[in-house]
Amino acid sequence: MKRTLALATVLLASGLGLRASGPSITGDYVEVRTAEVYTGGCILGSEGETSGREAIMAWRVSHGALNGVSLDGLSIVAVVAGDRNLGTHELGGAAPAVVKSVILVDDRAQPAQQQALLTMAKGLAPELVSDVVELKPVAIAFKKDSDSFTVSAGAASLDVARKVEHSPVCGAVQWFQPLAHTDENEIGLTRVQAWSGTGLGTQWKQVDRKSSFFGTFSY
Repeated sequence: MKRTLALATVLLASGLGLRASGPSITGDYVEVRTAEVYTGGCILGSEGETSGREAIMAWRVSHGALNGVSLDGLSIVAVVAGDRNLGTHELGGAAPAVVKSVILVDDRAQPAQQQALLTMAKGLAPELVSDVVELKPVAIAFKKDSDSFTVSAGAASLDVARKVEHSPVCGAVQWFQPLAHTDENEIGLTRVQAWSGTGLGTQWKQVDRKSSFFGTFSY
């Protein structure tokens, strides 16, 4: 009995220590999709089968390390495309059966850092960053200010306004949650998003859509 209590005490203390230490990586996150996340039912219905199959997700590490590998200031971008809308399973529809991703990793990262960034992205968006068809080091410019998030990474780019009017005209509401795990998030206005790469078999460019989320993450 005493031995059991002693073991329980050790495990409890260990658990408390792990919780007290908190996440090892923190940073900023932004995503854009090819379907609106804040809209009315009519637009949602029209986009459900034909749009929303693609997205761009971008992370920038503010501070942290994974397995002793420092990731301070490094970024990674995942460009994904599925065989159906990436979000309608949240509303009771079918989830994509196939989702392919192109990973654009910060070209300043060493091989160990690239692998750590990929592990982090897979952990934060496991349903989408799984079938990686291409991993490419590129120069990534990830900028955040009081007005917007902007990301430029090779063939992928996005510009998301942080301040947007969420008018309930035509019954507009928020339908979806971010595609990746976040600590805090808000809906943004996608001023522009574009993907001109060849790895996914599809390309797109869109402007002025309420199709984005931005916020913070931890891992």
